[in-house]
Amino acid sequence: MNLFRKPLTFLLIGMTFFSCNKKEVAFSDPLITNRDTTINPTDDFFNYANNGWFKKNPIAKTDSSNGIMRTVVDTINGQIKSICENSAKDESAAKGSNKQKIGDFYASGMDTIAIEKAGLSPLNLEIKKINEIKDITGLVNTIAHLQTVGADPAFTFYVSQDDKISTKYALFFGQGGLGMKQRDYYLDSDKRNVEIRAAYLSHLKNMMRFTGDEELVASKNAATIMKLETELAKSSRKLEELRDPIKNYNKITVEKFNTLTPDIDWKKVLPILGIAKADTVIVGQPEFFKALNTTIKKYTIEDWKTYLKFNLVSAYAPYLNSAIEKENFKFYSTTLNGVAIQKPRWKRVVEQTDSSLGELIGQVYVSDYMPKGVKEKLLEVGNNIRDVFASHIKKLDWMSEPTKQKALFKLSKMVMKLGYPDKWKDMSSLSIDRKSYCGNVMKAYIWDYQYMINKFGKPVDRNEWVMQPQTYNAYYNPSNNEIVIPACNIIVPGYEGRMPDDAVLYGIIGGSFFGHEITHGFDDQGSQYDEKGNLNNWWTAEDLKKFKAKTKLIVDQYNKYSILGKNVNGDATQGENIADLGGVIMGYEAFQKTAQFKNKEKISGLTPEQRYFLAYAYSWMINRRDESKINQIMTDVHSPEQFRVNGPLSNIPEFHKAFNVKKGDKMYQPDSLRVVIW
Repeated sequence: MNLFRKPLTFLLIGMTFFSCNKKEVAFSDPLITNRDTTINPTDDFFNYANNGWFKKNPIAKTDSSNGIMRTVVDTINGQIKSICENSAKDESAAKGSNKQKIGDFYASGMDTIAIEKAGLSPLNLEIKKINEIKDITGLVNTIAHLQTVGADPAFTFYVSQDDKISTKYALFFGQGGLGMKQRDYYLDSDKRNVEIRAAYLSHLKNMMRFTGDEELVASKNAATIMKLETELAKSSRKLEELRDPIKNYNKITVEKFNTLTPDIDWKKVLPILGIAKADTVIVGQPEFFKALNTTIKKYTIEDWKTYLKFNLVSAYAPYLNSAIEKENFKFYSTTLNGVAIQKPRWKRVVEQTDSSLGELIGQVYVSDYMPKGVKEKLLEVGNNIRDVFASHIKKLDWMSEPTKQKALFKLSKMVMKLGYPDKWKDMSSLSIDRKSYCGNVMKAYIWDYQYMINKFGKPVDRNEWVMQPQTYNAYYNPSNNEIVIPACNIIVPGYEGRMPDDAVLYGIIGGSFFGHEITHGFDDQGSQYDEKGNLNNWWTAEDLKKFKAKTKLIVDQYNKYSILGKNVNGDATQGENIADLGGVIMGYEAFQKTAQFKNKEKISGLTPEQRYFLAYAYSWMINRRDESKINQIMTDVHSPEQFRVNGPLSNIPEFHKAFNVKKGDKMYQPDSLRVVIW
């Protein structure tokens, strides 16, 4: 089924696109056609704005969701497919060139005959190392080694900026090692999680059969893995607890880390992780590592070998033979997210090629698909939103002048990285060929890991990007006090060959991207970092108390929302909820400065205010399967999309006025409960 009937184009503020076909094309305004007018906007604005589109575009059996994000990503993937296929056809491309690497990677992924023939052989060397473990020292060393080749057993490790000294890189250790990723899947006793655990146990058994275990042995080993991972889950912090940057910042000497885990000698582990020498580490959750030390002794070496084999094979399952790949899909996609059928192979391989070689593909993408002037026009929007944010801070009635000045100073120092990087990463040392798809994925992971490790001890590169221009996403990095918005975020479906009106541009690009990311610098987490990106309290005691009272209101608001009997976690999602609220308000105030707003210009029968709020709802037009909704609530710090729309809008008086929301309506929020932060 062709879900997306219209091609997409790139839409830039201040730039006009002309169709090659001079014949006038009838325009169907998405803000009108997406609506479901059988739904009262004063009760459920999200579905009023978007359910018309959902009705016409059911979720494909190959996906867990559908909507604006799927539409844009599918278009980007189609463009990346062309890059991959054109590269793969050119077998004469110079060895080591970007074209050769992209082409060979994609070709290896499409070579199902070679993949089936290889079976588990691409992992033989690593499986051999696991089989050779004889004692706890060997076990710990192998756990560390597997971290460097793409697996993630027992804990997490990475190099990043020190939260309190943003000019330096630090070593971070954190909880991990869970096959289901989130502790609550192991510990919650509700019916769905009990069923998921049963399905996971079956999955573990099937995966162990693929490693060569006989039926009874596979059942026994599956139970062992489940028991071991459950122990790790019990000592893991909850999702909301991981959001506190102070409590998860525990800098200690390596010697003290050794004292915490007497059976793990970190001085010997660090060189295996690629770190020759280090004096200190940052341990996110010390209690987890203390428990890990106990768990290492509690289970036999053979038990740990079983766990490590599963962890390794699971990490690379999508790139192995069909039987393993399908088993992995059945649990992680079908059981957890309700997806019935795998995507076509070309889509899966395109997405992985982009994931592994995104920096190389990005260079072609910018050259072939990006109109000139992307950065300049994005900067224009960003500066408009930042100016509004500054004006808003100055008018706050709950913040004292000293804190306002520091907030304004931080805002003025916020860096905006837009479109694509000025300098690309040097991936010349990465070797790719057509021999093994799994082998190529592993080589790309090892390159990426080494790139990360090589940062340690060097000056922080504040020009680095961690997203590619073809990534439909954006982020705020508190350690750099920066927002990053890749070029493809300017795509707006439905406005082919024409410039969207300002309400659409400011509702989507202004509110959901720039406004949202800038507000992240002042959410419950970002507000703890100063203008240089250091964890440093710049608030007066009284202002901080008032701020926390306001963030508590937004936590309480979202705790009341539920889907399928599962409540949203207001604590875990508060940062994103604060950013959503700030983003839609800043976008609206920037829109008020436009001629469309000032002239009260109606388009398609809608007032400027109505168009703005409908455009904001359009930016979160995503429909999910029930399984995906539950999985999102359990594992994601973002609220379900309907609450990303209904939640913030219910706090905004201008929205109430635009759609005549009154007391008794579900979208009505009384003054006493309305959240006003930034």
